[in-house]
Amino acid sequence: MDQNLFKRNELLAQTVIKGLERRNISGFYAANRQEALKKALELIPEGSTITMGGCMSAREIGLVDAVQGEKYHFIDRDKYDDPREAMLAGYAADVFLASCNALTSDGILVNIDGNSNRVSMIAQGPRKVVFVVGMNKVCGDLDSAVARARNVAAPINAQRFDLDTPCRKTGACANCKSADTICCNFLITRHSRHTGRMNVILVNDELGY
Repeated sequence: MDQNLFKRNELLAQTVIKGLERRNISGFYAANRQEALKKALELIPEGSTITMGGCMSAREIGLVDAVQGEKYHFIDRDKYDDPREAMLAGYAADVFLASCNALTSDGILVNIDGNSNRVSMIAQGPRKVVFVVGMNKVCGDLDSAVARARNVAAPINAQRFDLDTPCRKTGACANCKSADTICCNFLITRHSRHTGRMNVILVNDELGY
């Protein structure tokens, strides 16, 4: 990464962390993926039951591989005959691994979801949420964060899941109501009532979508 961009991200991360802390959300800075993995594992006690949605960022730093070992109980949706059974089991988990589609510089997290298990577990369910967020997802304000979620994250994920949506074909949000839309529910997290539940690791790298 260009050193000027790296330094800018480093400084911006501190601004974001202050914004998160004012919202009762714990913020941490990681200079690279290795540091992010180390911090995430520090936040997850051994023996924890862990679940996740389709978090690419957690995979990219090696966190998903790390929690599938003997030290943890990982709820692997791919090993369930009924995906709904795995989702329901996840609400009682100790830790939910997540990222966000966008994050404002003053600490508001924005997520959109199709099945909505991800946004519902972020809002309520598992005792702790560990977010892994690349600095590429930080936006100046809430409007630009929502725009990023709709016009960057959603079209890329539509490609990823091979969905029949206008954004998959054009690369831009059409505010559609198609059967395959993944923009069913928007979650804007502006504050946490429960101290220690929500934890955001800001990584000085480009992660996820």
